[in-house]
Amino acid sequence: MTPNRHNRSAQQRSSGSDVVLDAVRDCVLAVGVRRTTMTDVARRANISRMTLYRRWPDVRSLVGDLMTREWIAVATGAMPENRPELGTRPPLVDGLLAGVKAFRAHPLFQKIVDVDPELLLPYVLDRRGASQEALLELLTGALREGHADGSVREAPAELQARTVLLILQSFALSLRTMTEEDDESLTADALLAELRTILERTLAP
Repeated sequence: MTPNRHNRSAQQRSSGSDVVLDAVRDCVLAVGVRRTTMTDVARRANISRMTLYRRWPDVRSLVGDLMTREWIAVATGAMPENRPELGTRPPLVDGLLAGVKAFRAHPLFQKIVDVDPELLLPYVLDRRGASQEALLELLTGALREGHADGSVREAPAELQARTVLLILQSFALSLRTMTEEDDESLTADALLAELRTILERTLAP
């Protein structure tokens, strides 16, 4: 009976966290991070502020957990199905391109970039966040599978994963600064096609 009670308790905590993070997401999408308060979040989540403060000290910590949840969902949703007949590399490159596109189109990302871009700077300039660590773990595992089936160039998987993530981050965060929509050779689609070429060539044996 004890394991079942433990599992139910873990599920309840996870469900409770999702309710709170859903409330944070709604607040941020409505007014941005700087105008969101703990009171707003508690009200939307239908919990007391004291309950909220027991787990999160402030709005920024809440938004940090929200970004981790949302970005990991984008990445895992873009990961390809296992198709051994293709090898790892082709579907992996497809998934990475899909992930960049989905990330750039994500409403939370767009809101933060438009209203609170400084929230992203620590994860670009100073330190890796939980979502980046999770993405590195996913990439490292996929690259090792590519090494095993011969579709990915042999190299230290951790080094390759970090290099690929740096490339993906630059496209996800800065693509719009490099586009010229009135020049067909410099549209977002054209630059993403070039990203595909970069990934294919850096990962090919």
